[in-house]
Amino acid sequence: MYSSIVIVVIVIFFLSTSIRILNEYERGVIFRLGRVIKAKGPGIIILIPFVDQMVKVSLRLIVIDVDPQDVITRDNVSVKVNAVIYFRVIDTVKAVVEVENYQYAMTQLAQTTIRSICGQGELDDLLSEREKINSQIQEILDTHTDPWGIKVATVELKHIDLPQEMQRAMAKQAEAERERRAKIINAEGEQQAATKLAEAAQIIGDYPMALQLRYLQTMREMSSEQNTTTIFPVPIDMFRPFLDIAKAIASHEKAD
Repeated sequence: MYSSIVIVVIVIFFLSTSIRILNEYERGVIFRLGRVIKAKGPGIIILIPFVDQMVKVSLRLIVIDVDPQDVITRDNVSVKVNAVIYFRVIDTVKAVVEVENYQYAMTQLAQTTIRSICGQGELDDLLSEREKINSQIQEILDTHTDPWGIKVATVELKHIDLPQEMQRAMAKQAEAERERRAKIINAEGEQQAATKLAEAAQIIGDYPMALQLRYLQTMREMSSEQNTTTIFPVPIDMFRPFLDIAKAIASHEKAD
């Protein structure tokens, strides 16, 4: 009876120390007496007690939020840059053997790379060419982490914090740019209007009756608005005979 109990205890201990169950997204790197055997999983894994040791590695996409980094751009502007990195483990054996803590190593490498790449460009490039900067950072990280068995999927600059003085200066610059565009548009409108008026004046000069028709149209528009005062435009040509007579009398008196 006592021997049966001992056997049951030994079997239970053996099963508890030798059987491991890995999920679909997990792999286990097996070390036997300190040497790497291979990566196993998913499912049931049987280990030799006191001989085998297993290190679990997740194959899911891992997201790292990089802390804001102080960056001085090429035009001497101090900004804080925050980024997010998406990566996954491709080779589980390398991820365990080649680097002690691949997540911590990835974080430190990302911080130094962000400071280096963002510091090489000017502030305008940093704000307007994010896609290009993201690609450069991703390429550098992917090159350095390839020996670790890690694939960098995406790098995104999440936030660029500008100093208050720079934000006010950029706001003034944007306002000045909008005023400049408004003045240019207004000047172009005046130029186009002047061109059309010149063409209209040329047509009226060729056809004097067009001016009389325009007078009549203006009077019709004014009468439709129920105004208490009506202005009647009189052509200067109606007074030309009287002006000629006045000039003739004045010249005759001057001759006498």
